[in-house]
Amino acid sequence: MRHRFEDCLIDTGTRELFRENQRIHLSPKAFQLLLLLLESRPNAVSKDDIHKALWPDSFVADGNLANLVSELREGLGDDAANPRIIRTVPRFGYSFPASVEPLEAAAVSPEPAPPGSCRLLWGDRELPLGEGENLIGRDENAAVRIDDASVSRYHARILIEGFVAKLEDLGSKNGTHLGDRRLTGAVALRDGDAIRLGSVLLTFRRPGTGEATETASIR
Repeated sequence: MRHRFEDCLIDTGTRELFRENQRIHLSPKAFQLLLLLLESRPNAVSKDDIHKALWPDSFVADGNLANLVSELREGLGDDAANPRIIRTVPRFGYSFPASVEPLEAAAVSPEPAPPGSCRLLWGDRELPLGEGENLIGRDENAAVRIDDASVSRYHARILIEGFVAKLEDLGSKNGTHLGDRRLTGAVALRDGDAIRLGSVLLTFRRPGTGEATETASIR
C-alpha cells in the first residue's frame, strides 16, 4: 500500500520512502517508527508503546528513541520547532498530524519479480528480493516474512544495489549465519551462499542461475 503526505510517498509493501521523487534511506528502526506513527494516526503513541514495539526484548534509553525521531525528521524534511509530520506530545510520546492520501490500489500493485532477479530459496519456496533494502523476519511488515519461532521480528536484511548484495544481522536473538560463520557486520553474498536465520536454512540465488522453483507469497 502506498500513501502520500506532504512532499513524501511511502510504500509499506516494499518499505520504500521517497521525498520529492528521491529515495530516502532510513534505518530499519526509523522506518518501523514511521510505520507505527502513520498507522496510529490521528492518535498519539506513547513512548512506552513505542519502546514495546521497537525494542520488545530489551531495555534501551530514551535517547535512542530521540535519535530515531531526529533521523525521521531529517529524512522527511520536517522541522522540530514547527513540525508538520512528526509532532512531539510533551510528557507522552509522538503523533503523525500530516494529512495522508492513500493511492489507488490498482495503480500501485507490485509487479511479480522478473525472471533472474535475486531471491532466497526456503525449501521448495522462492522468496523474491527487490532492489534496495529487504528486511527479513517474522513481522508481518517484513519484506521477506519467515514465520518461524526461531526468527526475530526483524532478524536480518539484504541490501541489493545492482549486482551487489550484502547480508546484515539486525541484532537478532538467535543470530544470522553465512555458512558456519555468525555475522557481526555486513557481508557480500554470492550465488549459492547458505544462510541460516535461527534454525531456518535459506539459499541465496542471484541473476543468471536459471533454476526453476515454486514461487511462494512472502506476505
